[in-house]
Amino acid sequence: MQQELIEKSKKHLWLPFTQMKDYDLDPLIIEEGKGVKVKDIYGKEYYDGFSSVWLNVHGHRKQKLDEAIKQQLEKIAHSTLLGMTNVPATELAEELVKVSPENLTRVFYSDSGATAMEIALKMAFQYWMNIGRPEKQKFIAMQNGYHGDTIGAVSVGSIELFHHIYGPLMFESYKAPTPYVYRSSSGDPIQCRDTCLYALEQLLMEKHAEIAALSIESMVQGASGMIVMPDGFLTGVRELCDQYNILMIVDEVATGFGRTGKMFACEHEQVQPDFMAVGKGITGGYLPIAATLTTEDIYQAFYDDYNQMKTFFHGHSYTGNQLGCAVALENITLFKEEQIVESVATKAKEMGKILQQLYALPTVGDVRQLGFMCGIELVANQETREPFPPEKRVGYLVSLKMRDLGMLTRPIGNTIVFMPPLATTVEEIEAMVGIMKAAIHEVSHVVV
Repeated sequence: MQQELIEKSKKHLWLPFTQMKDYDLDPLIIEEGKGVKVKDIYGKEYYDGFSSVWLNVHGHRKQKLDEAIKQQLEKIAHSTLLGMTNVPATELAEELVKVSPENLTRVFYSDSGATAMEIALKMAFQYWMNIGRPEKQKFIAMQNGYHGDTIGAVSVGSIELFHHIYGPLMFESYKAPTPYVYRSSSGDPIQCRDTCLYALEQLLMEKHAEIAALSIESMVQGASGMIVMPDGFLTGVRELCDQYNILMIVDEVATGFGRTGKMFACEHEQVQPDFMAVGKGITGGYLPIAATLTTEDIYQAFYDDYNQMKTFFHGHSYTGNQLGCAVALENITLFKEEQIVESVATKAKEMGKILQQLYALPTVGDVRQLGFMCGIELVANQETREPFPPEKRVGYLVSLKMRDLGMLTRPIGNTIVFMPPLATTVEEIEAMVGIMKAAIHEVSHVVV
C-alpha cells in the first residue's frame, strides 16, 4: 500500500516550491503527527524542525484544538461572511484586536498570508482614492522581501529566484535596501542599519507624493534566509513613513503569534503599523485562516453611503470560516493559559546557547536567531564568508541528510531553516540541533 501511495503521488501531484524531479528521487508522504514529531507512511518518525513550514505552535494533535474543531463541527462548518457574520468570526475579531498593537481595531479575514497581504495592498491603494488623493498609487518593497505568491504579493516581493519569471505580470514597485549585516561591507549592525535608512529616506524625499504604502516583514525576513534586522531599523522605517505620509504594511504572517518571543514581532520595537497581515500560527497551525488588521481611520475612509462607491469590493469563499475561527479562538486561549509567549522568550535564550556550538563547524558562517526563528548560513570559507556555489545545493543536501537522521526542514538556498513548534522543549531543541550538526558535518566533508 505504501508503494502504491508513492506512485500515486508521483503520478498526480504537483507540490509547491518543489522541483518534482527532486521529489521523484526522494519521495516522502506524512501520515501522522504527535507533539513535535510527524510520522511517514512507513512508520519512521521525524522531528518537525520547521513547524510544518513555519506555522505549528502547540505541536500536532493538541487535544484542546482538536476538541474546538469537533465542537464547532456539531454546529456548522461554514457560512458566508458576505453581508453577514458568524459567531466564532465575530468573537475571534475581538480577541485579535485585544492582542494586537492598540491602533489596530478592524479585522478583515482571508485564508493565507499572501491573501492577507493582497488585501492590505488593495486597501492602502483604495484608501487614498477614497480620501481624494488618487496620485498616491505606488508601493515601496524591501529588497529580499517576500510576502507570498499572488501577483500583488509578488509585486512587492524582491527575491530574484522566486519572482523574476513573473516580471511581465507584476506591477512596478520601488525597492528599498534591507540591512543584511552578515553580507554588508562593514559587518557593523548600526552602520548597516543607518545606511539602509538613509537610502529609504532619499527615495521617500523624491517619490513620497506618489507612494501609497511601504510593505515590510517584521524584524525578520524569512524567505530570504532568516535575515534578522538590527535594532532600530523597524522603528526608523515607521518614523520615515510618518514623516512622509506613507502607510506602513507590516507582514507578521511568519513572525506573529509568539514566534519571535513577542506575540507580534513589531512589539520588539513598539511599532504600530497601519496594516498588519497575520496567518500561519493564528490557528496553531491547524486550518487556513488569515487576517488583515487595520486602523479605525482607514476603516472610516470606506464607510459611507453605497452610492459613494467606497465599498471594499474584495472577498474569499471561505472568509471567516467557522472551523478555522473556532480553533483560532482556542489557540489564543492556550497562549494565555500556557503563557506561550513568555515560554518562547525563555527557551529562545537556551536555544541561542545551543546553536552557538554550530560555529565549531568550518562551513557554518552565520547563525541568525530571533525567538524561535533561526537560520544557519553555510559557507565554503568561514573566514572569508565565501558562499558555496548555488549548483552544489549544499543546503538541500544537508536537509536530505537531516531527514535520514530523523528531522525535517527545508533550506533557503544554503541557509538551513530551524523553526520548531513553540511547544518544543529545551531537550528536544538539543536533539534537533544535534541532528543538524551531524548532517552539516557529514555533507560538508563531501562537498568542500
